[in-house]
Amino acid sequence: MSDQPGTKTLPPARTSKSHLENIKKVAVTMQGQQALFLELDQKRPLAGIIQDICTQWKLSDQENFALQFSEQNRHSYITDQNRNEISNGNVLTLTSSPGKKAQNIYSQLNDNASQQDKISALRDLSIFSSDISFAIEFINRNGLPLVIKFVTSGNFNGDPLAYTLKSFVSLMDHAIVSWDVLESDFIRKVAECVNCSSTATLDKQCLQSALEILESVVLHSTGKQAVVEQVVTPVNIIPHLQSRYTTQDSGLPRTQENALGRRGSTAVTTQTFSSQAYPEVQKNAIALINALFMKADPDKRRKIADQLHSKSMRNMILSHVIRGMQQVGTEMAHQLYVLQVLLLNLHEDRKKTPANSHDQTVLRDIEELRRIAFDVDGDPNINTVRKSPSSAKDYRKLGFFNQSTPVEDFTKTPPGLLALDVMLYFARNHGENYVKVVLENSSRADEHDCPFVRASIMLTEILCDILKIGEQPTEEGQTFYPMFFCHDKPFEEFYCVCIQLLNKTWREMKATSDDFQKVLGVVKEQITRALEIHPSNFDSLRTRLNQLTYSEIIKIWELERQSKEEWESQAKPILELREIIKPEIMDLIKQQRYNHMVEGAIFTKYAKANQKKDRFWYWRLAPNHKALHYGDCQDNAVLPIEQLPNKISIVDIKMLQSGKEFANPKDKRDRKGISSFAFAIVPDTTDPLQLVASCEKEFDMWTDGIHALLGQEMTSSQTNQDLETLLSMEIKIRLLETEGITIPTEAPPIPPAPANLNFVYHL
Repeated sequence: MSDQPGTKTLPPARTSKSHLENIKKVAVTMQGQQALFLELDQKRPLAGIIQDICTQWKLSDQENFALQFSEQNRHSYITDQNRNEISNGNVLTLTSSPGKKAQNIYSQLNDNASQQDKISALRDLSIFSSDISFAIEFINRNGLPLVIKFVTSGNFNGDPLAYTLKSFVSLMDHAIVSWDVLESDFIRKVAECVNCSSTATLDKQCLQSALEILESVVLHSTGKQAVVEQVVTPVNIIPHLQSRYTTQDSGLPRTQENALGRRGSTAVTTQTFSSQAYPEVQKNAIALINALFMKADPDKRRKIADQLHSKSMRNMILSHVIRGMQQVGTEMAHQLYVLQVLLLNLHEDRKKTPANSHDQTVLRDIEELRRIAFDVDGDPNINTVRKSPSSAKDYRKLGFFNQSTPVEDFTKTPPGLLALDVMLYFARNHGENYVKVVLENSSRADEHDCPFVRASIMLTEILCDILKIGEQPTEEGQTFYPMFFCHDKPFEEFYCVCIQLLNKTWREMKATSDDFQKVLGVVKEQITRALEIHPSNFDSLRTRLNQLTYSEIIKIWELERQSKEEWESQAKPILELREIIKPEIMDLIKQQRYNHMVEGAIFTKYAKANQKKDRFWYWRLAPNHKALHYGDCQDNAVLPIEQLPNKISIVDIKMLQSGKEFANPKDKRDRKGISSFAFAIVPDTTDPLQLVASCEKEFDMWTDGIHALLGQEMTSSQTNQDLETLLSMEIKIRLLETEGITIPTEAPPIPPAPANLNFVYHL
């Protein structure tokens, strides 16, 4: 078959399945050449495939060519490491090899080329630097120092500087070169982009790259953090959360713009002005603040926190990042989460610091707690005080465990002195509510009072646990709460809301001192569920907590338990487990019925119209379960088996009938007198023995037992109820070790057997 124009002849198809999986049908294009449609064999070396294509197009210097993806946002070179990403239908491009491209750009930047040619080369560099193959070649040609030189010289601004900074970020992202290669001059020059006071001259790409570079210097360099701290502070960074930036737009599609740049033509650019901050810039700004915060020493960290807690900066974050964005992206959420963790972790030192009994500051703080509660009516600013006659009595009312030396209550860590800090904040800033909580509890009976200090210490520990104070931020964390950015003392305000909740819940539960842990468990559940709505401020948190009363929590727990049990009961693994356990449970029910029959029971003899009524007899099952013993008795009598003269062997019982089965339908009186608890034991040779049980349960127990003795199925409602109860209990016991683990609806598939067993594991 002759070749079609522009099409390479397909090789004869093989039928091997493994071979077919390695064949990818792709198109290969190149400017000035007609497209090729190939069956690309993934097992062939890339050099051989490129050689075939060059031969087809009559290209020399085949080592200077490489294949490249040509998707809109994917222009990476194809290598042995990523060739498995080629799919059927991909369009590939034959282009200059990474080495050739790197040499061309390097030469263009290094030679006495025109300014426009250098700008064009920088534009290409900013595009290709994200490819690892190109980056290695460019760095190997000593291209990174050239980029650093362009930044340090200060000869470029606007677009050229943006291309240069973006290229530097992309080259460094590959982790080929250490961040320690940077000098202070470079860092200061980059910082100028961040410290620029005129928003009208700011370029979005310049600023974004500059923020990324400074963040990486702080996190990854050795000894250069101090340089960044000298030239950039959060005060300089925060305004970029709301600033507007200029952007450059050529008015052409990116592919045409790149083509013009490669040919050295001047693309027509127009300057536009964004009406709002870019999310990428905002994210990088918060990330740089986090980096400075994380690496700072304790004193500088406290200074940064004070700056961030100022009203103007908090409003900036709330207005332009949290509330100003329609939806906070995952990366921004992570940075806000990190910032929140770093701010809350400022309490870690106090959390781990035990009280010193000789620390006069601590003693004065404890005395102030007592004074505000009992001497000045909750107003710490009142100078005239009514001195209490007994401080020890006041300390008992406050809920101190050690009334003689109350400082000892704060020696346990956690929460250490942090508990005293938040209590003192509550007393000083919410004095009226503080006095209300203290006096309300001290006026209750001793067994019903909620000791304020003891409750506060335990609550502070719970809050530290919920907010994970002391733990470092994780790479995956994204949970942040807007309310913590609404106040300069967020943790203290959080405590103030929660201690009032604890007092309210204690009252709702009518708790005593023995119920302390139970109340704390409910309070922790209330707080955790209230945080699920991510309250925008502390008023929203307070409103949600008021909705989550103790009775509401009980309802939620019950609904969740029922929902979980209902779901688990329908899961295939649980259904299979029920079927496995069921015979064992049925044997247990059967044995219980036998035991009940051995103990015996009184039955009323079934009487027809012409028979005497109210005659009783007593029945027992023999301990060996082979016979039923019975005899006449008085009402409420209990007869031992030796006093029962009559016996019927189980093997002699023909069947068991219910009352409706042996009633005479023609006898109206008889039909009217039939009891729903009547049954008859029908022997093989004698008349049926007709009995009436005293209640439904007795009827079910004996009819089940007799059916079981006859080898028949137990079908009573009591059996079904007992079976369900025991099955549910047994499954719960067996699943105790799976608590918190989601049980799949279907078992995972069993993997296929290996092609051969010729393998060995060497220790």
